[in-house]
Amino acid sequence: MKVAQAEVLAVEALGWIGKNDELLMRFLGMTGADVGDLRTRAAEPEFLGFILDFILSEDAMVVEFAEYGNRPPEEVIAARAALPGGDVPFWT
Repeated sequence: MKVAQAEVLAVEALGWIGKNDELLMRFLGMTGADVGDLRTRAAEPEFLGFILDFILSEDAMVVEFAEYGNRPPEEVIAARAALPGGDVPFWT
């Protein structure tokens, strides 16, 4: 997945999180951000990666977000890998 596609998916994920008050509060608590920060921070590739990390932290969230966007769950994983910090470490 290209970085631009991953960024679009992550912004969509932020919108999905914002539609659920419980998820939004959990997300804000984990980031230390407030609602006013989200629009600005959504332009930061590292923050977009964190959004996807949050979703990927629970299988149920991955499935729900994938269904919301009518996409396979693997697409969320691919998007995360395309953003900063999403590289899978190479162990030898």
